[in-house]
Amino acid sequence: MIAVNNVQAFTNTGGQTRIMANQISDQLIAAEAAIDAAVSAVAMLTAQMPLVTQQANLGTHIAQEALMHAMETCQQLVKARTNIIRTHKALRTAQIEIGLGEVAIGDMRGCPDSAELTPQRQIAAVAA
Repeated sequence: MIAVNNVQAFTNTGGQTRIMANQISDQLIAAEAAIDAAVSAVAMLTAQMPLVTQQANLGTHIAQEALMHAMETCQQLVKARTNIIRTHKALRTAQIEIGLGEVAIGDMRGCPDSAELTPQRQIAAVAA
């Protein structure tokens, strides 16, 4: 017996597959951009907090917990960025598997190389 998904794959034309691949590509690029914007915004917030407390002549203990939470948020966003890069790579593999390996889909500037996906160093929060 043939599974419903397999029947749909066989009846799907190359044009439909390419349209769907373009839709996924557009969504992936939007997700990557959103994560990058979030990393940037939280990093700027994190950098600004100690400067503001210094300029206001406040003790370093003021807003320390908020600073630590912001740093943890930034760390989690960087992990999310690593995972979206891995998603990109897996989708590139899927693209090849469905026969669209020679077709440029979406913005190829961001297409990750295997070398880019090597284990990254962990960011560790240091607490006093």
